Amino acid sequence: MLPSDESREEQKQQSAAARRYREASAERKEIEAKLAAGVQYPDSPERIASRVNRLLERGGVPPAAAVASVHAEALDVPEALERVIGLTKDLQPWSFLPRGARAAATVARISILRDGLERPHGTGFLVSLRLLLTNHHVLPNPESARRCFLEFNAQVTVENAPDATIRFAFDPDTFFTADEHLDYALVAVAPAADGSLAGARFGWNRLSIQQGKLVQNEPVNVIGHPMGRLKEIALRDNSLVQRLDDFLHYRTDTEPGNSGSPVFNDQWEVVALHHMGVPNTDPQGGILRKDGQIWRRGIDSDDTIDYVSNEGARTSSILKHLATLQLDGGRRALLAEMGPESGLRQDAAAGPVGTPVAPAEAPAPTRPEAVAVAPVAVAAASVPAAAGAVRAPAGTRVGLRARTDAFGGERHLVFLHGRRQQGKDPELLRRGWTGGLNHGLTRAGLPTVDPADVWFPYYGDRIVEVIGQHETLPASSADWPAAAAAEAFAAASEEGTYEQLVMEAAVLAGMPQDGQAASEGLGSALVGSLQGALSWLAAKTDVDALAIATIFRDVDAYLSDQAVRRAVLDRVCEEIPHDGELVLVTHSLGTVVGMDLVANRLPPCMKVTLLVTAGSPLGMNAVNSRLVPPGTNRPATVTEWVNVWCPTDAVAIGCPLEPVWGKLTEEHAVVNASDRAHSIEEYLAHPDVAAAIDRFLERPTG
Repeated sequence: MLPSDESREEQKQQSAAARRYREASAERKEIEAKLAAGVQYPDSPERIASRVNRLLERGGVPPAAAVASVHAEALDVPEALERVIGLTKDLQPWSFLPRGARAAATVARISILRDGLERPHGTGFLVSLRLLLTNHHVLPNPESARRCFLEFNAQVTVENAPDATIRFAFDPDTFFTADEHLDYALVAVAPAADGSLAGARFGWNRLSIQQGKLVQNEPVNVIGHPMGRLKEIALRDNSLVQRLDDFLHYRTDTEPGNSGSPVFNDQWEVVALHHMGVPNTDPQGGILRKDGQIWRRGIDSDDTIDYVSNEGARTSSILKHLATLQLDGGRRALLAEMGPESGLRQDAAAGPVGTPVAPAEAPAPTRPEAVAVAPVAVAAASVPAAAGAVRAPAGTRVGLRARTDAFGGERHLVFLHGRRQQGKDPELLRRGWTGGLNHGLTRAGLPTVDPADVWFPYYGDRIVEVIGQHETLPASSADWPAAAAAEAFAAASEEGTYEQLVMEAAVLAGMPQDGQAASEGLGSALVGSLQGALSWLAAKTDVDALAIATIFRDVDAYLSDQAVRRAVLDRVCEEIPHDGELVLVTHSLGTVVGMDLVANRLPPCMKVTLLVTAGSPLGMNAVNSRLVPPGTNRPATVTEWVNVWCPTDAVAIGCPLEPVWGKLTEEHAVVNASDRAHSIEEYLAHPDVAAAIDRFLERPTG
């Protein structure tokens, strides 16, 4: 694209942005009137509730601070929700700074070779190991990408000295797509000379199609290369002004060269792709200068323009557009590397997109009647030639078999899931687990795994049916359900196991045992040491109180109720291989189910070549004392055992396991994203964990 073509492209985008700003003036005036009247966040009640839910679930607000703020005075529910959001403006945790630095590392300066000279051209940021997002008017076509290159670390160090920049080239032949309306371009980044990927070196931003990332009048932060300078960040006096269908308007200081910068919320989630300032215009659409006169292109400089706002394309709109593209399998797989919250599944067919894959807010579909399950009859098992679902009554979600020739046909890779999986599609779950593993394998320089080569037994619906109640509680309500949930779960625990689990976890997390731990909560009063323990765990880990409460409820139900235990094990035994060797990868409650399985239910002809436990509660006495048989004697059927845990995962609070279970083959303490401390995809994405699994898979040679 010639310089004149680039100028026309920017003019077109600028005119469109100014038109959108004018057309939204009536709604903007209503927002401004609410702000003048003292409304802190002039947004819909649904969006405010969604925002609070996301903040609390992902650690965006310290639980103790939220409690103190809400209890400071009598507040109704809307006021309480706004007060929680307000905490993110007034106070940030220490992690705000290192998380910001981590986000900044993903941002690169785009430069272009023109007339034999290298000139700054824009900004871009990594959204996967291999993909970078910028503006369409920066990279409108593959040819323009070939003429440009990336500079990471184009910044000053902590000593304010220029850092050593690291260059990467674009690879538009592998992937390139762009859209003029949303003004985005997504392009592959070529590996470095040593084969390393940009995302593995500098990290990448996990884009989310879900709501709850920002409400009107909340702060935003922009990182970029204004005027081609070294990396800068706009932090102060910035906020979301207005949300349009596909764009956000916000106040912040930006300059040319910031095109293609990420717009973050205060939790460093990308909420928009910045593309330009919005100029003030006259009724005919003419751009105005700061002195009120018509701006003259080619005569007046850009800094004389009266900019009234900034505009960026919404993350969710970009993701929805990407999901509609007709792509081949390889390019669709590259999009899937952007992570599960992007909604860009490798198996997704092109077409209109609604909600993301298995959204947390989605209600569970109506469950079928419970089906009587008999103990597995190994001799009667028949495995189909191709990968597919286990036979079951119509409407029943069941597990998935692998292809018969996977990994040589004698060794089987099995994923055994944990809690809160009811109502979800087993195929999507299997792809999510495989995506996490493939992320780790790619980072380790190893070949990836086809989801069709993985066995995925599914008991998510079955455990809820047997427990006799829905597992998912409302995400946001006036009585703050974490408290009510914990009290109900404790009351239903016949052996008192639930309270033992929560209390032991809190003590392992450092809660004082002198009875002085605060019993505090939101909404209804939290009473007793149980609630104090939950509050302590939520404050000390990166898992929210409701998730902690429900995770331990499932573990309690499984350990204490023999009908639940039998039903879960029967279902798993029906849906796993019945001969050969297992590479058994387990997570959360699945690690407890897996230990029962390998100790009691495998036929004598089978052995577990490798057991992987991730995010496991097996280090807690309240758990291992109720195994069958009780205790910490390693099952003879297990040859090798690898455990992986995250110190901020409340479920794995009893780890490491070696002090309890004795010598393991490997044990890895890893750092997961703070809002995904218990995520199996995060655990499997660590290269050391993925490499440990790969060593036990039979790969074809030659």
